[in-house]
Amino acid sequence: MAEIQAVFIDRDGTIGGTGHFIHPKDFNLYSFSKEAFKMLKENNIRMFACTNQHRISRGQATVEDFYSEFMSYGFDDAFICPHNHEEKCKCHKPKPGMLIEASKKYHLDLKKTAFIGDVGGTDMLAAHSVGAKKILVLTGWGEDSLKKYRYTWDEVEPDYIAKNLLDAVKWLIK
Repeated sequence: MAEIQAVFIDRDGTIGGTGHFIHPKDFNLYSFSKEAFKMLKENNIRMFACTNQHRISRGQATVEDFYSEFMSYGFDDAFICPHNHEEKCKCHKPKPGMLIEASKKYHLDLKKTAFIGDVGGTDMLAAHSVGAKKILVLTGWGEDSLKKYRYTWDEVEPDYIAKNLLDAVKWLIK
C-alpha cells in the first residue's frame, strides 16, 4: 500500500460513544481505540479528528471541549465543524472543507490519506471527494449505513469495511 501520510478519524460511533452526540466530559472510547491510536503513532501516521458537531452551534458544547478531548487521546490535530448542515458551510461533512483545511495546514497529498468513519453519507463521501482511502467501520451507524442508508452513498464503494477502528488501522498499516 502507498505510504499513508495521515488518517482522518470520525468521533461518534467510530472511536467511541453511540453514534449520537455525547458531551466530551461524558464520552467514552471503545475498549480497542487506544490500541488503534498507539499503532498509528508507532507507524508514524498522523491522526486527525474530523467531526461534525452541530451541537456546538446550539451552545451544548464548545470547539475547545472537543479539541481538548482529541488532544487528550493523542491526536495530532482536530478539525471540528460546529455548524448545522442548514448553514451551508464548506466544512460540514460530506463537504471536504475540513480535509482541505488539513491538507493546506500540513501539506498533505489527500490521495495519500485515509478516512475512518461509520457514516457512508458523510465520512465516505467526504473521503471520496478528495481521493482518500475510505474505511467504513461497522460500529456506531456503520451497520445501518451499509444496509438501511446505503442509497444515500450508493455511488461510492469503501476501500475496506472494518469490524471496528482497530481492524481498520490493522488493515491500513498491513
